[in-house]
Amino acid sequence: MIEIDWEKNPLVPVVVQDADTKEVLMLAYMNKEAFDLSRATGFAHYYSRSRKRLWKKGESSGHVQKIAHMLLDCDADTLLLKVHQKGVACHTGRKSCFFRDIDSRTVTEEPGIDPACVYGVTDTLYHTILDRKKGDPKSSYTAKLVQGSENSLLKKVVEEAAEFCFAFKDNNEKEIIYECADLTYHLLVALGKKEISPDRIRQELSRRFGMSGIEEKNSRIDG
Repeated sequence: MIEIDWEKNPLVPVVVQDADTKEVLMLAYMNKEAFDLSRATGFAHYYSRSRKRLWKKGESSGHVQKIAHMLLDCDADTLLLKVHQKGVACHTGRKSCFFRDIDSRTVTEEPGIDPACVYGVTDTLYHTILDRKKGDPKSSYTAKLVQGSENSLLKKVVEEAAEFCFAFKDNNEKEIIYECADLTYHLLVALGKKEISPDRIRQELSRRFGMSGIEEKNSRIDG
């Protein structure tokens, strides 16, 4: 029986197909832990290269993938998953992640759901920022920031941090919220420029949860 050589291929690509319509939904990756969990639970688990962690498809949106068949290719280094998709597969709110026609440069499918209602505004904004990396800086402020120099972007982060501090000092609740939103947006643009998912920030905060400030500082010094 042919099996995956996990030492040789610690991450294998996974083509995900709708078991009923045969539509290709997405491409993801599995490590051995994700593979074993998928087989044990019957639901698709993957390893996220951007989040640097294992994740169950639909863990935040509820759009899970129940596995109908798992197929291994002839070289034993690529998987095909035939799944029953609940909801949509793409973070943009579309059924499939493959919705851009290269030749006509058109979008072949519009979102069926509002992604912000499913994935949260932070993740949706972050992925929008990533999309703006390919946008026109003349018509998009986000594209101008993310495609511009690091110094210009960091200058905006510092400016927004200062404006937040001034609003805080003035005890102006409305301005505090407004400036915090501006600061958060510019921080997400900075993360997007480096392609660091905000999920990794959440992971770091979770790691610190329940740890005293002194312990956390000592862990950084020791590391």
